[in-house]
Amino acid sequence: MQITTRDKFDSIIYSSDLVSRDLSWIKFNERVFDQSVKENRSIFEKLKFLAITASNLDEFFMIRVGSLYNYLDYDKERVDYSGLREEPFKMKLMLECQAFHKAQQEHFQKNLLPNMEDSGFRLSNVKNLTPEEQEYIRSYFTKAIYPMLTPMVYDGYRTFPILMNKLLVFGIVTLAPGEKKENRKLSFVQIPANIPRFFEVEREDVVIYIPIEEVIRENLVSLFRNVNIESINLFRITRNGDFTLEESEDMDANFLEEVKRKLNERKSGRVVRIEIEEGYSKWMINLLKERWNIQDDSIFKVDRRSMMDFTGLWQVIGNRRFKDRMPQMPAPVHPLSYPEEGTEDIFQVLKNRDILLHHPYNNIDSILDLIEKAADDVNVMAIKMTIYRLASDSRITKALLRAAENGKHVSVLFEVKARFDEENNIREAKKLQKAGCFVIYGISNLKTHTKLMLIVKKDENKITRFVHLGSGNYNEDTARLYTDIGLLTTNEVLANDVSEFFNVITGHSIPDTYDSLITAPRDMRNQLISFIDQESENAKQGLPSGIFIKVNSLEDSEIIYALYRASQAGVKVKLIIRGICCLRPGRENLSENIEVLSIVGDYLEHSRIYHFHNNGKTRTYAGSADMMVRSFDKRLESLFRVDAPLLEKQLMNILSYNLRDNVNSYRMLEDGSYEAKVPADGEPTFNIHKEFFNLNVDDVMKVKLV
Repeated sequence: MQITTRDKFDSIIYSSDLVSRDLSWIKFNERVFDQSVKENRSIFEKLKFLAITASNLDEFFMIRVGSLYNYLDYDKERVDYSGLREEPFKMKLMLECQAFHKAQQEHFQKNLLPNMEDSGFRLSNVKNLTPEEQEYIRSYFTKAIYPMLTPMVYDGYRTFPILMNKLLVFGIVTLAPGEKKENRKLSFVQIPANIPRFFEVEREDVVIYIPIEEVIRENLVSLFRNVNIESINLFRITRNGDFTLEESEDMDANFLEEVKRKLNERKSGRVVRIEIEEGYSKWMINLLKERWNIQDDSIFKVDRRSMMDFTGLWQVIGNRRFKDRMPQMPAPVHPLSYPEEGTEDIFQVLKNRDILLHHPYNNIDSILDLIEKAADDVNVMAIKMTIYRLASDSRITKALLRAAENGKHVSVLFEVKARFDEENNIREAKKLQKAGCFVIYGISNLKTHTKLMLIVKKDENKITRFVHLGSGNYNEDTARLYTDIGLLTTNEVLANDVSEFFNVITGHSIPDTYDSLITAPRDMRNQLISFIDQESENAKQGLPSGIFIKVNSLEDSEIIYALYRASQAGVKVKLIIRGICCLRPGRENLSENIEVLSIVGDYLEHSRIYHFHNNGKTRTYAGSADMMVRSFDKRLESLFRVDAPLLEKQLMNILSYNLRDNVNSYRMLEDGSYEAKVPADGEPTFNIHKEFFNLNVDDVMKVKLV
């Protein structure tokens, strides 16, 4: 029996006790893709999830594959968790990416294209339109598109043009009449980003979507007059977008210029992937491969009957004509700890009790209400915030601007290193700075990922500090789509900790200790390992133990081996890891007591919760940090303790519901693959993305995790 390269790779990979981060990510995107395959979803939902997988894959190539090329191009050593070195690992990774790409293409052709017309739309080309519609498109091309197109020829007299990342490009091979083959030329026509992905033809009973490349393809001859066109080749490139900022100690204008320079580098970073229509010119592809130093395994072929760049499907999904075809999510419910939401003064409520928010089941309005009231309240003296990502038309920014105009002290750390939001954050930060806010653009070589807000208010002769700590961004848009945790409190212990942490962020301070916060990069990894090891000790002594953790990603090897030790000591470990998981569950004599689930469904699971049984003296934390090297060593992160009985029970119930879900849940197997969790015979379905809208206090207070 012949042993293939894939078999050889798989044997090495399986022998490792750790799962490759990048291969685990591919498995996560497969779970997202599975949402597009599910029969119970409408075609619009299927298109949405397909578009998400395409966007995910773009970012993966830009950042993770880009990072791998940084090692390959500069001969730097890298050994993956799988045990493979740089080049063999790239070969394995590209095999997996090619298989995923093929699955996307086949699903689109076989399952989606044939069912579009029954839903009131279809994809077509210009030739299938009526003469009147074709004439309308020709007119549109002549007036709106033609003036925007710029043919760029590459030959011995002109330099190779810079082709933009993720844009559709035509490569046109031409030959002047009477010239020999060796004198042929290659020209590029790049489709501008500000042209809609589809030309829409609205009929009474159907919307016809003509891909913009087909509109241009029909009229390309007008750009190449009196020469012979040998071939027209549509392709798309992905460039390396990974960079490490080398920030100076002083976070001034020089730092902002460094960020801007790095952003520009993304436009000309090395090419890490080519997507190209089948039937392409071999002469052209050989030229591109040599120019960009790229191999065949990084060239992804697209069938002409399919479509290039599924992210363009958002135009179809977003058509108002189909608005009622997407599932309508229930209206948010009042938080269990704040049933009078919207009818009481939140400042007064928080003086008497804490509020736990679980988004999107509870909306973000309580946070917005608090900060907007603070901006206008004459007794509010100061507002401090960390900001990682904002909504496009943010109420947060408007409130902070108003607060500054009203004479309040406003301090904001705007993390300008938030990937792909750098330009927006710089722009918003400058608005605040001009209004008189104290703005910090980041901390040295760390990325500030913690989510904190502190409001200082004086009533009569008493000062009260109102604090918000969360797992998600201060973003009204994503708060409707991401599951996140937020705590609103006036608890003096937490308020002291948050005040101290802001001093670390904005000044030069190293606190001795925190009472209810665990922070990174200071001591988070060590503190979590100590909690895990305590569970191991309890199990060895015959005491009750248990570890229940919900995060986006688990990659840190020190944490993983601590969890392995806990499993070997007999501790039951339940992990809910949405995305990357480098821990290998269920391995004999290593991790038999560890179960890993992943929840992927209508909402993006984004909350982080850590619960340790601790012989009945439970420790329960929530916050911004995943269990990743970058979270522990390269970011300012925080986890906050929740011990108020109702609020802690709510967090425990979130974990319990996640473990019960049999609609959105996938179980990780020892080999790193996943299987969908389905109801057993006679078992009712349990969908957390519906059940969390129906909670009551009595049920929550009964929850147990053992």
